[in-house]
Amino acid sequence: MGDMANSSIEFHPKPQQREAPHAGGFGCTLAELRALMELRGAEALQKIQEAYGDVSGLCRRLKTSPTEGLADNANDLEKRRQIYGQNFIPPKQPKTFLQLVWEALQDVTLIILEVAAIVSLGLSFYAPPGEESEACGNVSGGAEDEGEAEAGWIEGAAILLSVICVVLVTAFNDWSKEKQFRGLQSRIEQEQKFTVIRNGQLLQVPVAALVVGDIAQVKYGDLLPADGVLIQGNDLKIDESSLTGESDHVRKSADKDPMLLSGTHVMEGSGRMVVTAVGVNSQTGIIFTLLGAGGEEEEKKDKKGKQQDGAMDSSQTRAKKQDGAVAMEMQPLKSAEGGEMEEREKKKANVPKKEKSVLQGKLTKLAVQIGKAGLVMSAITVIILVLYFVIETFVVEGRVWLAECTPVYVQYFVKFFIIGVTVLVVAVPEGLPLAVTISLAYSVKKMMKDNNLVRHLDACETMGNATAICSDKTGTLTTNRMTVVQSYLGDTHYKEIPSPSALTPKILDLLVHAISINSAYTTKILPPEKEGALPRQVGNKTECALLGFVLDLKRDFQPVREQIPEDKLYKVYTFNSVRKSMSTVICMPDGGFRLFSKGASEILLKKCTNILNSNGELRGFRPRDRDDMVKKIIEPMACDGLRTICIAYRDFPSSQEPDWDDENEVVGDLTCIAVVGIEDPVRPEVPEAIRKCQRAGITVRMVTGDNINTARAIAAKCGIIQPGEDFLCLEGKEFNRRIRNEKGEIEQERLDKVWPKLRVLARSSPTDKHTLVKGIIDSTTGEQRQVVAVTGDGTNDGPALKKADVGFAMGIAGTDVAKEASDIILTDDNFTSIVKAVMWGRNVYDSISKFLQFQLTVNVVAVIVAFTGACITQDSPLKAVQMLWVNLIMDTFASLALATEPPTESLLLRKPYGRDKPLISRTMMKNILGHAVYQLTIIFTLLFVGELLFDIDSGRNAPLHSPPSEHYTIIFNTFVMMQLFNEINARKIHGERNVFDGIFSNPIFCTIVLGTFGIQIVIVQFGGKPFSCSPLSTEQWLWCLFVGVGELVWGQVIATIPTSQLKCLKEAGHGPGKDEMTDEELAEGEEEIDHAERELRRGQILWFRGLNRIQTQDTEAQEKKRAAVGAMARVSSPKFEC
Repeated sequence: MGDMANSSIEFHPKPQQREAPHAGGFGCTLAELRALMELRGAEALQKIQEAYGDVSGLCRRLKTSPTEGLADNANDLEKRRQIYGQNFIPPKQPKTFLQLVWEALQDVTLIILEVAAIVSLGLSFYAPPGEESEACGNVSGGAEDEGEAEAGWIEGAAILLSVICVVLVTAFNDWSKEKQFRGLQSRIEQEQKFTVIRNGQLLQVPVAALVVGDIAQVKYGDLLPADGVLIQGNDLKIDESSLTGESDHVRKSADKDPMLLSGTHVMEGSGRMVVTAVGVNSQTGIIFTLLGAGGEEEEKKDKKGKQQDGAMDSSQTRAKKQDGAVAMEMQPLKSAEGGEMEEREKKKANVPKKEKSVLQGKLTKLAVQIGKAGLVMSAITVIILVLYFVIETFVVEGRVWLAECTPVYVQYFVKFFIIGVTVLVVAVPEGLPLAVTISLAYSVKKMMKDNNLVRHLDACETMGNATAICSDKTGTLTTNRMTVVQSYLGDTHYKEIPSPSALTPKILDLLVHAISINSAYTTKILPPEKEGALPRQVGNKTECALLGFVLDLKRDFQPVREQIPEDKLYKVYTFNSVRKSMSTVICMPDGGFRLFSKGASEILLKKCTNILNSNGELRGFRPRDRDDMVKKIIEPMACDGLRTICIAYRDFPSSQEPDWDDENEVVGDLTCIAVVGIEDPVRPEVPEAIRKCQRAGITVRMVTGDNINTARAIAAKCGIIQPGEDFLCLEGKEFNRRIRNEKGEIEQERLDKVWPKLRVLARSSPTDKHTLVKGIIDSTTGEQRQVVAVTGDGTNDGPALKKADVGFAMGIAGTDVAKEASDIILTDDNFTSIVKAVMWGRNVYDSISKFLQFQLTVNVVAVIVAFTGACITQDSPLKAVQMLWVNLIMDTFASLALATEPPTESLLLRKPYGRDKPLISRTMMKNILGHAVYQLTIIFTLLFVGELLFDIDSGRNAPLHSPPSEHYTIIFNTFVMMQLFNEINARKIHGERNVFDGIFSNPIFCTIVLGTFGIQIVIVQFGGKPFSCSPLSTEQWLWCLFVGVGELVWGQVIATIPTSQLKCLKEAGHGPGKDEMTDEELAEGEEEIDHAERELRRGQILWFRGLNRIQTQDTEAQEKKRAAVGAMARVSSPKFEC
């Protein structure tokens, strides 16, 4: 924070200048508020008292009311934005199209091609002086010709042109990906809303619309979008680690520490604050400014002089300083342990970033293997060509190397080099990264429609491999529209809502007060929007159910709340996952206090010593009575799938005020008023979705904070547990007992005995959820590592969401903290959307496999044709430019066509592939090799006897720059036709027979196949010299087409051969092997170790090294001591190995 204080020097006016007129009629300047927000605790309180009297004084200066908020007046809001800034941090400038073009040009293969093309161009313009001399000879079958001067440049130029094409396509793809991602980013920002009070009404406004002077409602789970001063708070605790690095929660209260900072998380409680700084003037904004948001250091240095004297408000300098703070609202400061962030950032800089994506790992590995093979092939091709030429010319014909012939010979070598490079270009599947990008980008766009907002691209593909889903119950599997359906009041169990006349007035009155006062005042039930619809529930759904119960009893909660407004509440113990209850204390007219409490029935009943009987009088409530009640009332309710809540109260006499901080003492000795059973119906579409998951080999587990009986009943309704199955339903306590040893440490072996059968984990704490997820991921019991998806909505689900392979946060009920930690946001909170995500994930995987199958067939055939052709005829039957058309354009188009296949339900009929499944299965290998055999047979037949079949001149051994022959054009055309029809075959990778199935549901595919066909006609008929093509007759075209269609027939023949018989086929494209992963895995494992522990280890190593060094220097030191310390260092070193 030291830097921050310094940073304020250049911005703040000197204190003496207080008499200067205040900004725009407000009683505070921007600089004053910034200075105020840099103070903490007592210092800040003192400053507020000195300058404004109290928080109300500050509100008056900012022309706002602590209870009514701002008037919703557009001019006033605009004026505040102009004076105090907007709640927005300018994002980083996107890369320009030219920058992306430059990046695309860095590709090694393309650079080799460019060099070759330029050399070829240069040589073609150079007319060798000794051209007439016969001494150079008409070597290699007259491969040098007089026509060279006119046409020699075409090949080089055509290669350059196709390189430009590729670069533009790649750059355009990157550009659209970037644009899409920014669109996504801004959508996430717009989705984030915050509750403010304007004109006395609670409104949800987009975070960017907050202004200084707004009164904002702060509640559990919020990520604070601006700085503010607390006006009133209940049990408010904030996690400020993202700013300070301190992981302890900071207790905030209006009389001790009222300063609330942007980018921090509300971990408990609720309150109201007045907004004092937004956007670049908030604490997070200042940090982003100081960071200069990374990359633009040089730019900043140039601007530094200007910045210091320039007005701070100038938006350009602000944008420059902010450059790179991409949407701070979406990703305030990623680290959960803030302080170690730099530590971790440094580490990340040294350790290559661990890619989460399994698919990209496999692809990279495969591409490298193919690239190496291609390199070897191309090198051999060049060597054979050069050797053949040298032996033919200088040995067989016995010529002498003459100086004037050098350029002619160099021209040959360049031609050979270009052929070699062409082989390499065809071998390297550069369409692969493109296919992945297109497939992921397309899926992400479509997943938006399926209510999946993807925050991290690779989550989409990881989801396809998911083997386990740990889901919340409330809101995900159920509708989250809760209603009270049963109750136990005055010694009577009511199976439906009792009539008010059946209840004693005292019980009814106590019940109405207990529910109305002891729930968040932001929770309300509003009239329905449309006639005939259900009333709208706003706020916490359990509390809405209780308020609905009050309305069903023909009473109203609003008058009670008006009689005792929120600021009159004496003390509030807000709900959290440890307490599992909420209590509120009010002052009674006689000077005493009354505490109302509500919470999980089995927990609260343990604290009850009395209960109200049918006349509303107290009667003793012993442990035996409690057991009776649990058996007769609570368990039957829970077995009906109801959530049971106990409502109780306690009176404190005025004579003795208890110690309110001693919560266990205060919330004890209670009197039970009622126990209610709340129904949260299962979503009608969930059982079918869970059935689909189970059929697809995914285990669904329910992790809930609810009672075990309720959880089991709901799990049975959803189909998570089936009668007669061997499964476990555990409570958090029992789960911990089973997985921990005597010392209380978690043991993986114990966990491995529990999780495979576990289906329901009830009464679980967030830590249990994290433990379960980590345990399943780290487990090595199965043949492959589990891939776990987790859903979460609460603040405390953050760690589990982060740990999971894919974290789903709820878009509606989810807190900002949960969304922050997640990979995908479910915009409709519905479990069925997760099933859609699985489908899309599997589809991505299959799309890549389809493309691979197609691409590798092209590669294998093209490489073998170029290689053997070059070796036998000294010239590749497929010219460099033709190869580039086949390789690049068909790659790009094919990746578009095959990567945009829509998913089908059939994807859910197979088991997950798992992390170690090779990309190319044996069936795919069979298809690749089978089609390669067909294509090679056809092409070699055409190459060696094509001139006889078609009765045309042979194109073999033609001179270097002779006009294109029909013979070689037919070979090129046939090759392309076979690829086009094989693209249709490539749509199926599991050996299905009907390759046309669903072809019309993908218009992109149809357009591309027809488009490629159209372009091919143009190239062949009008491509001429640049494409080395000569126009073909209709008959020749029909033959080419006929051979192409033969691909489809041949595909059926291949499908008939059972893969199981072909034992010799190898799979390819496995993920990185275990030994290769160790470093990365270690790096990731290291993350798990507590940072303090790592520092400790490092400290110990340095300490021992230091000791050893001192000893070796100090030769006269006593031998004994040296031996002892040396031994100590030896003993310890294995423990502290880095």
